[in-house]
Amino acid sequence: MAKIEVYSSLFCPFCFRAKRLLKQKEQEFDEIDVLAHPKRKAEMVQRAGGRTSVPQIFIDGYHVGGCDELYALDAEGKLDALLLGQAS
Repeated sequence: MAKIEVYSSLFCPFCFRAKRLLKQKEQEFDEIDVLAHPKRKAEMVQRAGGRTSVPQIFIDGYHVGGCDELYALDAEGKLDALLLGQAS
């Protein structure tokens, strides 16, 4: 199973959508609330190449991006392979 990290905030609708998709795919993930843990936001920004919006999603260390990018990967049929560690 892939290691999934989701930097999020409690009231973010895009975070909710991204987490819902991961749950529908029966994936476990580590959620890092950047409002509750402000020091982790700096970590997120650095890892995400300067992006400051949430969610920022990482799968096995690969920066997927945000909610739109996660859904785009799913629509392209690439998300499941990434979740299984079979990204090309």
